[in-house]
Amino acid sequence: MTLRIVFDLDGTLIDSAPDIQGVANALLAPYGMQITLAQTHSFVGNGVPVFVTRMLEAVELPQQLHGDMVEAFKAAYLTAHHDTVLYPQVGQTLKALHDDGHALGICTNKPLAPCMAAMDHLSLSPYFQTFWGGDSLPVSKPDPAPLLAAFKALGAGPCIYVGDSEVDAQTAQACGVPFLLFTEGYRKTEVSDIPHTAAFSDFAALPELAMRYAEPL
Repeated sequence: MTLRIVFDLDGTLIDSAPDIQGVANALLAPYGMQITLAQTHSFVGNGVPVFVTRMLEAVELPQQLHGDMVEAFKAAYLTAHHDTVLYPQVGQTLKALHDDGHALGICTNKPLAPCMAAMDHLSLSPYFQTFWGGDSLPVSKPDPAPLLAAFKALGAGPCIYVGDSEVDAQTAQACGVPFLLFTEGYRKTEVSDIPHTAAFSDFAALPELAMRYAEPL
C-alpha cells in the first residue's frame, strides 16, 4: 500500500532553533537585546511574522519595527542552516519510506526559500515530491489549505500528517486527517493536551505507525 505522508519541518525533521535564535539575536544586537534558546522554541510554529511579533514583545521593543524586522529576518534566514541538524533516525527513516515507494511532502510555516535551502543543505530534498512553505499560499497553518494542497500534489492513497506542535495538530484536525505527533520537537504543552492519533519519540517507529493509522482523505 502506497501512502501519502506529509511532514512539518522545524521541530519535526530538523532542529533549527539554534540558527533561528542566531538570526533573531543578530537583529536584536543593535538594541542591546537577546532572546534565549528556550524563548526561540516557544516562538516557533506560526511563521516569521508571528515569530517577530513574539520576539519584539519579549524584549519590549516597539511593534513599529515589525515590518523591517520581518524583511531582515527573511533575508538572513536564507543561509541560516549551519547549526541545523536532523533529529536522530530522520535520514534513515525518510530513505526507507522513499525506497518503499511512499509519496512524501513538506508542509511548513517556514518561508519556502529558506525551507528549500535547509532541505538542500541537509540532503533531504530528493526524498520529497512536493514542498509547501508559509508563503506558498495567502494563508498558512493552521489553515488547512497548505496541507490539503500538499496531499493533492501527492496524488491518491491513504494519508497522514507528521508534526511536532499544537499548530500541526490543529491543521490536521482542520483537514480531517490522522496526525502523528513527534514528541521531541517544539511543542509548548503536554502531549496529552495535543490532539493526536499517535505519538512517537523515535523516528524508527514512524513507518509502522504510518502504515497502521493512515486513512483516505
